[in-house]
Amino acid sequence: MQIDTAIIGAGAAGMMCAAHSKGRVLIVDHARTPGEKIRISGGGRCNFTNMHCTASAFLSGNPHFAKSALARYTQWDFIELVDQHNIAWHEKTLGQLFCDTSAKEIVAMLRGLMQKAGVDLRLQSNASNFAKTENGYSFDLQTPDGTTKVATRNLVIATGGKSIPKMGATGFAYDIAAQFGVPVTPTRAGLVPFTFAEGRFATISGVATPAKVTANGTTFEEALLFTHRGLSGPAVLQASSYWHEGQPITVNLAPTTDIFTALRTQRQTAGRRNLTTELAHLLPARLVEHLAGQIDLSGNLADWSDSRLQYLCTTLQAWELHPSGTEGYRTAEVTLGGIDTDALSSRSMESKTTQGLYFIGEAVDVTGWLGGYNFQWAWSSGMAAARAIAG
Repeated sequence: MQIDTAIIGAGAAGMMCAAHSKGRVLIVDHARTPGEKIRISGGGRCNFTNMHCTASAFLSGNPHFAKSALARYTQWDFIELVDQHNIAWHEKTLGQLFCDTSAKEIVAMLRGLMQKAGVDLRLQSNASNFAKTENGYSFDLQTPDGTTKVATRNLVIATGGKSIPKMGATGFAYDIAAQFGVPVTPTRAGLVPFTFAEGRFATISGVATPAKVTANGTTFEEALLFTHRGLSGPAVLQASSYWHEGQPITVNLAPTTDIFTALRTQRQTAGRRNLTTELAHLLPARLVEHLAGQIDLSGNLADWSDSRLQYLCTTLQAWELHPSGTEGYRTAEVTLGGIDTDALSSRSMESKTTQGLYFIGEAVDVTGWLGGYNFQWAWSSGMAAARAIAG
């Protein structure tokens, strides 16, 4: 089989690239259906981009690398594409955009674009035995119908990272990079819950509260969720991408409430009430009960001086915790690290040393915040490679 472009991985980045690459395009995936991560994302409604998407919302060894692709195919470009296909959407908090009906509409849109472009989609198939040739690359394509030798001018790797292995995620992209001498930075799980030893928060599992969570000097303010294993929720997932093993995190349990003033005011009219009773009006009652086992909350409000109340408030707004780890790739939404951006062109996503070899999407050392940023990177990086290939 002689083709112009072979794309390995029919996820968000791969399908976007395939739909716009032009020429004879083959896209290969081992799954039964394409775009499985799209389908399950956002509770089945796909948080497909973010209104506030800029390069500052991405982690990378080179913080400037993502600027080119993001600037040349923006969130507004993808929104226009969604609108052209009459997919209804809505904005949630913090600029997050979701489909009104189903994430399957995004998958169907991309499949339709590929079909219109004449893309050859091979599912339940595998590619192996890659080799560099005089005119590009060759590999073996194993499909349910047998094995075919493929020759291609361009090879695009869009197989993602290691996150959510139950959906088939592997380190395939890193293996291909190693084969062709493209460096890979260390990888770890990102946007992932923290774990704590001995069921630290098991008794308050299910309790959620607004919080500011700080890891390694970076702070996110959203919901925090206590779980049987530890901590989750948007603020925690965001902070996890900045956390490194052995470091503490700091939690502000009252990011928008002036607890000191509230308790001081209540002390004047309800001094005989227990402190815990009044604190439970400001924080979840089960959380207050848990905290009472960690710090001294005994006595009536009248027994608490201003200085003691101030100390309590400082403690609640700078609660230092030491995670034992994270839940790892099993539940991580993304993989941090990956194909070294120094080895790629920021304009085309092509290897600087191996002509015709491209890496796009999550496989690259570019990781976005929670809230549609990683899908936008998939669209933008996929388009960057497609435009370079299409000429």
